[in-house]
Amino acid sequence: MRNRVVGVLLAAGAGRRYGKPKVLVTDWLEAAVTALLGGGCADVILVLGAAQVAAPHGVTAVTAADWQQGVSASVRAGLAQADRMRADFAVLHVVDTPDVGASVVKRVITRALSSRGGLARAYFGKRPGHPVVIARSHWPAVLAAMSGDQGAAAYLRLTPDVEVVECGDLATGIDIDEPSAG
Repeated sequence: MRNRVVGVLLAAGAGRRYGKPKVLVTDWLEAAVTALLGGGCADVILVLGAAQVAAPHGVTAVTAADWQQGVSASVRAGLAQADRMRADFAVLHVVDTPDVGASVVKRVITRALSSRGGLARAYFGKRPGHPVVIARSHWPAVLAAMSGDQGAAAYLRLTPDVEVVECGDLATGIDIDEPSAG
């Protein structure tokens, strides 16, 4: 049986430090969607909030109505849509890491699918980053562990089954918080 892998692109924030919602930054949305689809996601869910944009062709947009509460609201909205799409795995990715391409996504998905626990996270050197792949069986615990601006990371820190996937040879994985950094 083939596993259904769905990308969840977190892009709901206001980007206060950046000066505007990062989903509005030229080419970042397209880069993230291309990375997810090219890396092995059957579908992509775009989680919006502070700004509303047209979803690229073939992408399902959802709005995290309570996006102001932090990333946990976005993850919650994305996983709810992934559940409706009957996904077996969710690939959590963020819009503000434009150098993370399909090769990174593919490497992390491959590791998650071949692991016992169904959990894998990209690392760039010693720094954890995105994407993060989470098997459906973990979603209830991920949702229970999240609050405010703490997304899936709270659960991932406590779970020994997370596969560390070194991707520093493919990208920096740096999330860009200020315009001068990008």
